[in-house]
Amino acid sequence: MPELTTVQRDALSRLRTGSPAVRRLSELFAGAGHELYLVGGPVRDSLLGRPVHDLDFTTGARPDEIESILRRLSSAVWDIGRAFGTIGCAVTEPGPDGEPVRLVIEVTTFRSDAYEPDSRKPAVVFGDHLGGDLVRRDFTVNAMALDMATGELLDPFKGADDLVHQVLMTPSTPELSFSDDPLRMLRAARFVAQLGFSPAPGVVQAMTDMAERIAIVSAERVRDELVKTIMSPQPRLGLNLLVATGLAGYVLPELPALRMERDEHNRHKDVYEHTLTVLDQTIDLEHRLGGPDLIARLAALLHDIGKPRTRRFEPGGKVSFHHHDVVGAKLATKRMQALKFPAEQIKAVAKLVELHLRFHGYADSDWTDSAVRRYVRDAGDQLERLHVLTRSDCTTRNARKAARLRTAYEQLEWRIDELAAQEELDAMRPDLDGTQIMAILGIGPGRDVGRAYKYLLEKRIDEGPLGEAAAADALRAWWAEQG
Repeated sequence: MPELTTVQRDALSRLRTGSPAVRRLSELFAGAGHELYLVGGPVRDSLLGRPVHDLDFTTGARPDEIESILRRLSSAVWDIGRAFGTIGCAVTEPGPDGEPVRLVIEVTTFRSDAYEPDSRKPAVVFGDHLGGDLVRRDFTVNAMALDMATGELLDPFKGADDLVHQVLMTPSTPELSFSDDPLRMLRAARFVAQLGFSPAPGVVQAMTDMAERIAIVSAERVRDELVKTIMSPQPRLGLNLLVATGLAGYVLPELPALRMERDEHNRHKDVYEHTLTVLDQTIDLEHRLGGPDLIARLAALLHDIGKPRTRRFEPGGKVSFHHHDVVGAKLATKRMQALKFPAEQIKAVAKLVELHLRFHGYADSDWTDSAVRRYVRDAGDQLERLHVLTRSDCTTRNARKAARLRTAYEQLEWRIDELAAQEELDAMRPDLDGTQIMAILGIGPGRDVGRAYKYLLEKRIDEGPLGEAAAADALRAWWAEQG
């Protein structure tokens, strides 16, 4: 066993014996004549003193045997990962404070994954011993196993040492590991962002040399790893690694494209570094959104991706990016669709990218109440995220300019709150509904009702609440003008 501190030994002991369900699981596998090992993230996180939520085990038992044993432990069993040798279950038991704790347990047959040269799906080969299973794991820090029968920590690739030195290294050569499963290159970026570790030089070199191999991995698997990286405590570190190795050029090409060459007079700031700073500042403001927020982080990461396509050198030496907000929204939609994000998330991010410049008109001049209402109407359910993105988008080193923008946005938020209190902005709608419109105009359902509704909504935005009587008079006058 590697040299461990007393704290680490105690943590591993709690993993093995602290849960009645885990003790019962160990007994069931031992009784069936099978080895059982806790592996991967739970062991790593326990040694790092991090909380452990889900428990991953490996065994020589085949999936059918695993399922049979788990059904003796829990009534909530699933086999969605059966093709990969994984069966899972959930168990609820009292926690240390007496409150119910839900454990998610997954048990996987010893296995070995490998991609064919042109395949998007790994071939799964079941194994018969732990050593073959551990060598196929992504990194040494995830290739440690806790023997549930003896309590021994098995660490054939010195993952505990790499934990101490905060280094990411593969159990086999990086070239072989990444060839077997190219997604591990993205996992390297994720663990850099999650743990703050540094990849070994050989890992970085292999990622650079083999970057194009990521193209054989399905969009869904790529998306999931990118999301985990972006939602990590330090996404900047992982994203920098993806860009430096060329992997970003295959999975998120809009990001390295932000490293635009500056002109000889250095007349515009580094858009790539600006973007990562906006992401950092968005994370700092996420408490306004209730915690880590994927939509807000994606919007921060993608908000300026329209700039490379819209950059123009104007007379007099200035650089412009006219309409990069609109172009960026289209590019964000296209990229997120390619990565198979849900439609609702795509729509939200695209809206934020398209609206991220809207505030600057307010900063330069006083807005009317109708302009404030339009801002709220256009933002819709993304208003709070738009607040966060707009505030985060200020990265100027000019203290006076930064203070002016901050004051202007605080004033805008104050005016939104004030109007909301007076006019129920969150539920902005005309003073008359469709049924009332049809009754007043004496018409049935159809296109004209929609036109009338839109007219009344615009009037509501321009003038505020009218009241039903005034709205009815305005509607009749508008209808008469329509002939």
